[in-house]
Amino acid sequence: MKHFKTIGVAWALVLFFSLWGFGQVNFTSSNLPIVVINTNGQTIVDDPKIEVTMGIIYNGVGVRNNLTDPANDYNGKIGIEIRGSSSQMFPKKQYGIELHNVTGASLNASLLGLPSQSDWILFAPYNDKSLVRDPLAYKLGRDLGRYAPRTKYCEVVINGLYQGIYVLIEKIKRDKNRVNISKLDPIEISGDDLTGGYIIKIDKDTGTGGEGWTSTFTPPGRSGLQTIFYQYDYPKAANIVTQQKEYIKQFMSAFENALAGNNFKDPNLGYAKYLDVDSFIDYFIANELSKNVDAYRLSTFMHKKKDSDGGKLFMGPIWDFNLGFGNADYCTKGNPEGLVIRFNSICNKDFWLIPFWWDRLLEDPTFRQKLTTRWIELRSNKLKTSKIHSYIDSVTAVLNVESQQRNFLQWPVLGKYVWPNYYVGQTFQQEVDWLKNWTEQRMTWLDAFMNEMITAVSKNSLQKDFSVTAYPNPFLRDFEFVYTLENPGTVSIELVDVTGRKI
Repeated sequence: MKHFKTIGVAWALVLFFSLWGFGQVNFTSSNLPIVVINTNGQTIVDDPKIEVTMGIIYNGVGVRNNLTDPANDYNGKIGIEIRGSSSQMFPKKQYGIELHNVTGASLNASLLGLPSQSDWILFAPYNDKSLVRDPLAYKLGRDLGRYAPRTKYCEVVINGLYQGIYVLIEKIKRDKNRVNISKLDPIEISGDDLTGGYIIKIDKDTGTGGEGWTSTFTPPGRSGLQTIFYQYDYPKAANIVTQQKEYIKQFMSAFENALAGNNFKDPNLGYAKYLDVDSFIDYFIANELSKNVDAYRLSTFMHKKKDSDGGKLFMGPIWDFNLGFGNADYCTKGNPEGLVIRFNSICNKDFWLIPFWWDRLLEDPTFRQKLTTRWIELRSNKLKTSKIHSYIDSVTAVLNVESQQRNFLQWPVLGKYVWPNYYVGQTFQQEVDWLKNWTEQRMTWLDAFMNEMITAVSKNSLQKDFSVTAYPNPFLRDFEFVYTLENPGTVSIELVDVTGRKI
C-alpha cells in the first residue's frame, strides 16, 4: 500500500482509467441496439443484485439507434450483479439482470424481440476476440433441434461510459420458451408431481447454486480426491424441499448404477431406461464440435421431465462456449484434433473432472451406431461447414461495419494474449478467419473419427464375441484403443504407418 500512496491521487486516477479503458470512445449512435444502465451512484457487485434503471434503444432493422433517442424497447427498473467465475478477472464485466416492476418485484418482459422472461445475461466477449463463439454455439445447438439460449448483439453504456459490444442472452431457466419442464412447487412431494421437473448442473460453486450432493462414482483417472458434485438449479436450493432433494438424488443414483452395471447395454435394464439418449448424443456433438474445454465438467446442465411426460433425463441446455472453438491453450488445447471426453487422461490434476458416463456410453455399440448415424445426418445439412462459415460471416459482417472497431478501441486486446488464448490475431478479421479455418479442420477430424466408429461398429456386427475401436485413425500424436472380449483370449496389437510399414 505504501507504494500506491506515493503515486499521488492524479496519477492513481490516470492508472485506473487506463487499465479499464474508460474515456477512449466517443459513443453517440450504433447500428446495434443500445443498452443504457444508470446505477444512480451505486457500485455493481458480484452479489447481491442492486436495483438500477435500464433503457434499451432499438428503432428496428436497418434503422440507426442514437444515444439521445428515447428508450423504446425497455425502460424501467432492473436488478443487476456481476456474474461469471474466471471471467470476473477481466476488466470488461458481464452481468446478470432481472427485470423489475415499479415495486421491485420480478417482471416478465420481451427484450429485443426474444420471448418474455425476467432473467437475462449481458455477456461480455473479452478473451473471445472473434466476438462470435457463444452465439455460434447456441445457434448450432438450436440447429440440432434442441433448446439453446437465444442471443442478440448490443452495445452497452453504464453511467455514461461506453462498455463495448455485449450479447444479450437468455438465462437458463424453467419456462415454456426455455427449459420446457413442469413447474415443481414445494407442496408437490408425492406421486407423479414429485417426479419433475428438475434442472441440475455440474459447475463451480461460485455464482448461483452451490448446494447439492456428491456422486458415489468418482471421476475416472483422477489424480487425487476429486469427486462429481451435482447442484440444484431448479428448484433452487432455497426452494427445493427434502422429498424433492431425495427423489432427484435417488434417480441419478439409479441411473449411474445402471450405467456402471453389467446390464448397461440392455434397453430395459440399462442406462436407456433413464436417459433420453438422443439428447446425450446431441450434447456430445455440440461440445465435441466446439472442442469446449469446459464440456461435461463445468457449466453442464441436465433436466428431468415428469414421469407423465416421459420421465427421462435430458442433457442440456448447452452453455458457456467462450473457451470453445480453439480458444484454450491448456489441457485439451486449441488444436482441432482430439476428444474433450479424454480430458481426465490429459489433465487429471484439475479439480473439475468429467463423470464416467461418456466413456461408458461409447462402449455400447448401439450408442455408437446412433451417434454416427446422427452425425452423418447433421453433416449432410445443418452442420455443413459452408453453413457454419456463412453464419460466422453474417454475424461478423454486421459487427465489422462499425461496432467491433469501437469495442477494440475501448478494450485494446487485439494482438495481445488474454488468458487462455491459443491463437492471437493482430486484427479482428484475422481472428474471424482463424476461427473459420479451425472449424473446417475440426469438422474434418470429426468426420474421420466418426468414420472409424462406423468401421468399429461394422466389425462388431460380424464378430459378436470381440469388439475393437481405435480412434482417430490415422492419428498424429495420441489415439484411443478400446477392445472388449466376451470370453478370455489373447489380444495382439500391430501398428503400421501410412505406407503399411510396421512401427
